[in-house]
Amino acid sequence: MGTSSSTARVPRLLVGLTGGIGSGKSTVADLFAARGAVVVDTDAIAHELTGPGGAAIPAIRAEFGEGVIRSDGGLDRDAMRERAFGDPAARRRLEAILHPMIRAESRRRLDAADGPYALLVVPLLVESGDRAGGVDRILVVDCPVEVQIERVVRRNGLTRERVQTILAAQTSRAQRLAAADDVIDNAGSPDALPAQVDALHRRYTGAT
Repeated sequence: MGTSSSTARVPRLLVGLTGGIGSGKSTVADLFAARGAVVVDTDAIAHELTGPGGAAIPAIRAEFGEGVIRSDGGLDRDAMRERAFGDPAARRRLEAILHPMIRAESRRRLDAADGPYALLVVPLLVESGDRAGGVDRILVVDCPVEVQIERVVRRNGLTRERVQTILAAQTSRAQRLAAADDVIDNAGSPDALPAQVDALHRRYTGAT
């Protein structure tokens, strides 16, 4: 039985926050959260589902075997990443397991949220081909590709070539910007972010 729309605590506005790897999505999401926004991060949910004892682990083990499971029972993300990047069919099989579970948990958290707006953080929102999760607006955190590469190399210790491979599997910067309703420029210093977040926070709360 459903909950009537008069009593459901669903945020008035749902903003999909996205951006390429190394763009600064998490930093921006944290700034919105500090201003009282409800933030539901699909990547964080994926980590929960694939951690030790995570709800997705039995299905992943059955599909891919013990070779992608760590000794602590969580997903070996490096091993799975190698499989997925090298085999598109394997990536689709993994997505078929994870995506429905991520969507269901995201919706549960959004339905429980209370506030004037919420941010649904979806790294591959534009790649999904639709406005994932029924978002009202798409907010893109943007920076030049070279900046993305430098940040990921420094943060994750990956080679430039590996980061470029990951970027090649994501939609282009131009395509992401074309899909955006709002853009935060994160090409420079983090000090430039709060003012941009403040402006959008006022807009999303109806203050401007």
